[in-house]
Amino acid sequence: MKRSFGRPALASLLISAVAMPASAGEIIKVAGIPFDFILFAMVLIGVALFHRHTLLIGLSGVVAITFFRLLTGGFREGEGLHGLLAHFHNEWVSLTNLLCLLMGFAFLSRHFEKSQIALVLPKYLPENWKGNFILLVMIFVLSILLDNIAAALIGGAMAHLLFRGRVHIGFLAAIVAAANAGGSGSVVGGTTTTMMWIDGINPLTVIDAYIAAAIALCITAFFGARQQHAHSPIIKWAPEKIAVDKARVGIVIVILLIAILTNMVVTIRFSQHSHSFPFIGVAVWLAILISVPIRRPDWEIMPQTFKGAVFLLSLVTCASMMPVEQLPPPSAITALGLGGFSAIFDNIPLTALALRQGGYDWGALAYAVGFGGSMLWFGSSAGVALSSMFPEAKSVSRWVRHGWHVAVAYLAGFAVLFLANGWHPDPAHKNLPKKAANLSAPSYEIHGAKATSTIAGK
Repeated sequence: MKRSFGRPALASLLISAVAMPASAGEIIKVAGIPFDFILFAMVLIGVALFHRHTLLIGLSGVVAITFFRLLTGGFREGEGLHGLLAHFHNEWVSLTNLLCLLMGFAFLSRHFEKSQIALVLPKYLPENWKGNFILLVMIFVLSILLDNIAAALIGGAMAHLLFRGRVHIGFLAAIVAAANAGGSGSVVGGTTTTMMWIDGINPLTVIDAYIAAAIALCITAFFGARQQHAHSPIIKWAPEKIAVDKARVGIVIVILLIAILTNMVVTIRFSQHSHSFPFIGVAVWLAILISVPIRRPDWEIMPQTFKGAVFLLSLVTCASMMPVEQLPPPSAITALGLGGFSAIFDNIPLTALALRQGGYDWGALAYAVGFGGSMLWFGSSAGVALSSMFPEAKSVSRWVRHGWHVAVAYLAGFAVLFLANGWHPDPAHKNLPKKAANLSAPSYEIHGAKATSTIAGK
């Protein structure tokens, strides 16, 4: 938005929004950009700048965008409160599934952490930069099975032990990149891929992301490992006697299997009803509750985990109300750009926008939004979580200067994926109206202090 869009223009916008007859599909634009997207961008910028108030910003964004849609064009499902209720009726299953899985996977990660199996791994590492490289590969593998946040935190804890707390910023960036790379092709390894899974995308389609992720991992792990070795060589240390809690490991495996099998059964046998009930989320929580007599979950993490989950759901809800038919058509360049934006803005709402729009190559998008956020410390939840353990990482300039290899790895991985696999869009994923179907929908362009009505496509 230009600086010339001041109080007169804002007043004109509000007056026109109230005075104009609201009808579904009506679009108000500022400098050619739908005002919905401007509100959404303001929410994402607020999240990026004010990390301590993300929940308040997210919920405020939901209220502001909902109010704006009520005043102007309504919702895709209809106008007014009826359209609002119909919209949330269509979205509640996906939101509930996502809430249940985010909460459930947090308990899953804590079970894995308390099993102490991660403490066994360091004693098998070589005593040179190759040990650092293998540690990053371990984090990559952990993220395939666990949430990438948990993998990054476990990797950070092991690095703190192995290097006596002297961890190079470039290696911290490599840890985040390895965790995000591992989660990019696994529907249980990251929130973005979990969202794709819930939305009906075949998990085997997302696996294509590993073509790019493997290349990116090799590049960033090589340079990050050598940076760390020059900064502080590996010091092999591990407790002499570690009692691995096999019961907790078994609980992790069972919960993952139940989530995967439930989704397979629902997809194959009950595909027509998959959007009418949150089967996957309920199944995961049933598995958690059944395991309580065996090992007590850490219920203490629930308040903080719930706040984080509600924040992410608020961003997804904002994205669900966007006029995605106004977005650029899905392409390899668009996917690459979304990955770049995910380093600045949260990748969750960007994924939600892409899912609502449809027509992407989901393997390419999973890699782009999954790994792209690693380029800045606040570009992914894994980076934010690891920076809480290593506060010195909370510097954009130092992260970019020492973690330069992450950006190189991102571009190289995407290039290899495109050259090796091409671009395979999935146009049938969403049956949303195309731009051509909205040629007669009115849009209102703000020029200075005047609002003019135009007919899209004319």
